[in-house]
Amino acid sequence: MIEEISIRDLGVIGEARLPLGPGFTALTGETGAGKTMIVTALGLLLGERADSAAIRSGSPQAVVEGRWVVDPEGAVAERVRDAGGDLDDGDLILGRSVSAEGRSRAFVGGRSAPIGVLNEIGQQLVVVHGQSDQIRLRSATAQREALDRFGGETLETLLTEYSAVFRRWQTAQGELDVLVAERDRRAREAEDLRVAIAEIEAVAPTRGEDAALAERADRLTNVEDLRFAAAESHELLSSESPEEARDAVGLLGIARRNLERVSVHDAELGSIAEALAEASLAVSEVSARLASYLSSLDTDSAQELESVQNRRAELNALVRKYGPTLDDAIDFLDSGSSRLLELDSDSTRIESLGDEVQRDRAEVMALAETISERRREAARELSTRVTEELGALAMPDARLLITVEDRQDYSPLGKDQVSFLLAPHPGAEPRPLGRGASGGELSRVMLAIEVVLAGVDPVPTFIFDEIDAGVGGASAIEVGRRLAELSASAQVIVVTHLAQVAAFATNHLRVLKDRDGAVTESNVEQLEGDERLSEMARLLSGLPDSESGLAHARELLDLAAQKR
Repeated sequence: MIEEISIRDLGVIGEARLPLGPGFTALTGETGAGKTMIVTALGLLLGERADSAAIRSGSPQAVVEGRWVVDPEGAVAERVRDAGGDLDDGDLILGRSVSAEGRSRAFVGGRSAPIGVLNEIGQQLVVVHGQSDQIRLRSATAQREALDRFGGETLETLLTEYSAVFRRWQTAQGELDVLVAERDRRAREAEDLRVAIAEIEAVAPTRGEDAALAERADRLTNVEDLRFAAAESHELLSSESPEEARDAVGLLGIARRNLERVSVHDAELGSIAEALAEASLAVSEVSARLASYLSSLDTDSAQELESVQNRRAELNALVRKYGPTLDDAIDFLDSGSSRLLELDSDSTRIESLGDEVQRDRAEVMALAETISERRREAARELSTRVTEELGALAMPDARLLITVEDRQDYSPLGKDQVSFLLAPHPGAEPRPLGRGASGGELSRVMLAIEVVLAGVDPVPTFIFDEIDAGVGGASAIEVGRRLAELSASAQVIVVTHLAQVAAFATNHLRVLKDRDGAVTESNVEQLEGDERLSEMARLLSGLPDSESGLAHARELLDLAAQKR
């Protein structure tokens, strides 16, 4: 239940506080006084889209705050805590600000929160009906939603189960359609993969093999130059000629021996001779390595070079097809094998999906039939109860008929086409609400439906924005009476221009327009006694001080008190 709402700088409202509380609250006022802004303020608190154009001219921002009485252990309080907020002495405070630049902020239980949280909470707290909802009631979607809401938890559970199976069925059917449609293309892809895999496996490349072969080819191509350079260097270091050697090893030996002969006279020359001996040993080792290198050079290098170049050609062919590197070609072997395994399983997958689609379709059909049966039962009961309510709303001869017919296809919500038909008087053929029902009739049908739904799906607060449009006289009195009855089990807030409706309110608020120069401001007053009587007279005759108007107003308030 909404305890109160505070509004600042929204439209023509400078600052206003609306004391609401339990029961039936009527909001009245002259045209342009700002009643619409109050509904807009409520919409902001319920997470509706913000419009910076609604901010009062010259103000930096509009601010709306509402105080709700909620169950501290209920679902709303739990959602508030999930959002980081908390209750204030058992009350929930919701807030919304909209800046002139279009920025909007929401506050839930004292904490900043996404706008979507306001919307989630609002759906559990309030049902708002305006003249646009009368138009919406003509749509098949709105009519089905109303019937499903009346169907209660049983129908809701069935729809949840059906929706899950339907989505699974559609997903499997979509995958099956793709596999069947692309079967030939995927078969060609599989065959191409087999050829590629066979080609790579036949060559059997190894990582780094191309670099090693390039190095080997370079050596074999230049083998004669390598042989000549190594042989000449070996000859210079350690000659194998039978003649007296004048190679590097021999010369180092001569130098060492010369120093050793005289080293007894100077120890320093002895250490130099030792260094020459070490140098001679190092040169001998290099000479031995050159000899080994020369022996390793293949005499049949031309044949080996041909073999290496052939292998390189095989690897380059793989790189051109599956590269840009040899590693990529080797990786393609792994990825291609996995993809081939997937493609080869198509026939098995198609068969498996076909079985799955058939099972899910059968389950969808069975659940849809159960849902249809439940909807037909609910339609009969809802038709009867709404027709009874219409009798109480000055439409005693009207009859609402709800039909549930099969569609040709299945949707996420079943296979039913729901239609609300109204027969306004005996003998009249029932016609869709979208054709033939007047605005006043739609107002009363919508109220009757909401009253019935409130009995099976209680909502803490109902807000009606000029639901009495197109209604007058005795019909308006009955609408007021029924709203008063609804307020016995829920909070009811009505924006109205009819005295016959406002008379039944237990809390009467007037939106008052003042004029201060070029700036128009609206405030909200709670009316009692003579002030309320005067407002009722204004609603009836346009003259708040008319004696006949006041007398009529007093009579209407007395009548409402008796009927209430």
